[in-house]
Amino acid sequence: MSSSRSGPAVRPGAIIGVLATAGIVASLMQTLVVPLIGELPMMLHSTASNASWAVTATLLAGAVTTPATGRLGDLYGKRRMLLACIVPLTLGSVLCALASSVGMMIVGRGLQGMGMGVIALGISALRDVMPPEKLGSSVALISSSLGIGGALGLPIAAAIAEHASWRVLFWISAALSALVGVLIWFFIPAVPARAQGSFDYVGALGLGTGLICLLVGVSKGADWGWASGTTLGLLIAAPVVFLAWGWWELRNPAPLVDLRITARPQVLMTNAASVVVGLAMYSSSLIIPQLLQLPKATGYGLGQSMQATGLWMAPAGLMMMLVSPLGAKLSAATSPKITLAVGGAVIATGYASFLALSGSTGCLLVVTVIINSGVALAYGAMPALIMSGVPQSETASANSFNTLMRSVGTSVSAAVVGVVLAHMTVNLGGHAIASKDGFRTGMLIGCGAALAAAAIALTIPLRKPAPARQDEDAQTALVKNA
Repeated sequence: MSSSRSGPAVRPGAIIGVLATAGIVASLMQTLVVPLIGELPMMLHSTASNASWAVTATLLAGAVTTPATGRLGDLYGKRRMLLACIVPLTLGSVLCALASSVGMMIVGRGLQGMGMGVIALGISALRDVMPPEKLGSSVALISSSLGIGGALGLPIAAAIAEHASWRVLFWISAALSALVGVLIWFFIPAVPARAQGSFDYVGALGLGTGLICLLVGVSKGADWGWASGTTLGLLIAAPVVFLAWGWWELRNPAPLVDLRITARPQVLMTNAASVVVGLAMYSSSLIIPQLLQLPKATGYGLGQSMQATGLWMAPAGLMMMLVSPLGAKLSAATSPKITLAVGGAVIATGYASFLALSGSTGCLLVVTVIINSGVALAYGAMPALIMSGVPQSETASANSFNTLMRSVGTSVSAAVVGVVLAHMTVNLGGHAIASKDGFRTGMLIGCGAALAAAAIALTIPLRKPAPARQDEDAQTALVKNA
């Protein structure tokens, strides 16, 4: 089915700018409420446990809906689905701005999470509309928008929350989301959908159910207790649901996720590396902000405010934008799997440097810059590996599934590091806080995961590129007819 509108002319520079902006705005939503977590129970007259769902709901909704939006993008056009994703992103922001209860806030945050599909869709759209010689660098830049938005979101949100009403945060996010929708309408061209078939509603329900069981069990296990009936029930149900889902997908002529394609060694190993990269990346995001904010009386905390912490973390996100073009050049000169392996090695180097450079804010800044440089290399390489390993009709679906694999990695990281920090504590003023050894152990876990990602990357077998003539003809026709 083709889009009902031919869309604007192809302008490569504008396309990259708009899709990068969309990625940054979407990823901003993940860190938007972090400065408010401590105050949300009082503001919304709820408990801390209930208020924590304001973070969990966004991550969960994004993980569940991203594979579905990717498949819909392949079926009905990526531009159309990009615009569709902006709707819940904007409505969720408005709902949060008007929230008077924790339930209303959680629903709004869930809607914001449903808009996270714009990142995978944007990366996939590049394959349809960008000249082949600009594809690698464009993919790397859009991929880095994840880190850029996340890093910028913390200081911006902290500053606004400190100097204005917290509701202003969400009104601004609503305005930014609406602006992105307008930019997509005017600058992103429509390309006829390449996939055929119908949408797999049963597959979407099955995958969503399995993900909810897995991610809720992993993310809330520490709060509910890992041996509690609820946690164990969810973690046992997850693999059962996934097995049933896989059985259905293999027998469906138009599956949500083509498991035969994801089983190809290049795609399978890239997705495996993505899980481990997500785990490695998120460990530092959990640990370093805590070290920056813990009181100096601990002997290892640096006593920074939330706003100052955000400012110390921001350069690492900006570094991703600077490094991503270098990753594209490395991939062009060698292969994306080498870039992914180098990215894993750089992340591991950053974690290893923590052992010697954790005594000041400046040292932690260096650590975060090194780690995020490696993340930029890895994040730029993974979509390139996925897109070169799947048919063009499966681009959005495969990229969305790869994004899901990263989300699984970050959720596992949060659970593992959370357990480590909860069990390795010291007493300060009658309160148990994570010990220095706990933080070191968490960073070593990140280091080990990064080395594992590099090792997996080196085992990825690359397919020979398919003849590009058909894609080039399609792009030429698109330019002529725009």
